[in-house]
Amino acid sequence: MAPYESQPNREWWAQRWIDVLESFGWIRRLERARIYAREGNVLNIDFHNNAQVSARVQGTAPEPYQVSLSLDSFDDEQWQYVIESMAERAIFSAKLLAGEMPQNIEEVFTANGLSLFPLTKFDIHSQCSCPDQANPCKHIGAVYYLLGDRFSEDPFVLFQLRGRTKEQIIAALRQLRSTPSEQGVEMPQAAPIDLQKFWQYNQPLDSSLVVITPPSSDTVLNLLGAIPLKSEASTNQTAVAAQLALEYLQNIYAQVSQQAVLAAMTTGTRQE
Repeated sequence: MAPYESQPNREWWAQRWIDVLESFGWIRRLERARIYAREGNVLNIDFHNNAQVSARVQGTAPEPYQVSLSLDSFDDEQWQYVIESMAERAIFSAKLLAGEMPQNIEEVFTANGLSLFPLTKFDIHSQCSCPDQANPCKHIGAVYYLLGDRFSEDPFVLFQLRGRTKEQIIAALRQLRSTPSEQGVEMPQAAPIDLQKFWQYNQPLDSSLVVITPPSSDTVLNLLGAIPLKSEASTNQTAVAAQLALEYLQNIYAQVSQQAVLAAMTTGTRQE
């Protein structure tokens, strides 16, 4: 595996994982583990039965040490409550389907009496074949850091440690957020709409009830985050292109919002 490198701008959920581990009083042990991770001593990280992590870490012995790690998985009923709570908030679904972890995702778990991240050191079950009796040893600690990088690349890995894969969560979210007609439920026929009169309202409005305010600074672009452009260009060039596209769309949003306010004020003046 590639050597671990300190990432000051790593995704918040990956940094949260590291912060939680360091809060358990393992600072000195994790300092040595960080060196192991940086030097590329973690040879591989694999998943078994989705939630079980196994890794090989090269130590001072000729043969790599075997490391295993797991968190307590949530049962089916607990995951059902969590996913239903996610589906109730559109921004959570949008972020997760875009491969990003919502900033306040932990609220969904705590509201259901659960914790996405470990609460104590006893919530992490780890073993290493090395002779060091301390837990975590530097080999286990190195795997902790590399897992943080995995979380940064794919936030669903964190869910996987709790017993649900990316495919399972996305399928459940899509099912819960699909319309009744998509689920095979027959919808009553709505009355036909006259598109020529849809935006017309012939009754006078009480001006005291009409309040025109500037639009919110939060748009769909802010909520969905970075634009996931795919390109054969370099990573830096792709990032620049994504930023330019985002700024272009933000400019359009600003212009449309300004024109909407002007149109509303003009219409209100004519009615008065």
